[in-house]
Amino acid sequence: MWYLSGMVQTTPIIRPATDDDMPDILSLVIELAVYEREPEAVKTTPDHYLRDLRDNWFQAIVADHQGKLVGAAIFYPAYSTWKGRMIYLEDLIVTESWRHKGVGTRLFQAVIDHAKERKANLVKWQVLSWNEPALAFYARWDAHIDVDWWNGKIHLPELSQDPHPSRP
Repeated sequence: MWYLSGMVQTTPIIRPATDDDMPDILSLVIELAVYEREPEAVKTTPDHYLRDLRDNWFQAIVADHQGKLVGAAIFYPAYSTWKGRMIYLEDLIVTESWRHKGVGTRLFQAVIDHAKERKANLVKWQVLSWNEPALAFYARWDAHIDVDWWNGKIHLPELSQDPHPSRP
């Protein structure tokens, strides 16, 4: 058991992720994917996360309760041609048993603080249109949720296949 000044830790510690956190971060991501109704979409492994964390493809801040991760914010620097420097929040995850206990708020604030330290002008993320709890969470921050922009993506492994098989 973890102790702070002789007392039992009752709230998670918010801290930067370490190499050792990658398996637990993947578990949180899988939990999120199940919640978002796409568990089969997760193709990453702890080894991917470890390599990419070390190569600075992303950063993460975690909520650690007595050595167990109960939440994570996964983000990376990006650039807006309209606003300049920004932080893109890929995922904000709080395990179900820790929701509504302030963990998400503390993680989100840590990302905002990080963005301010990096002199970013914008923090940006996506939220599913049906995810009412997440929409309500972001509304408390006076966040602007774009409804006019559609997301586009190309999964690069699929590019090895001819996108126009009927072409000569």
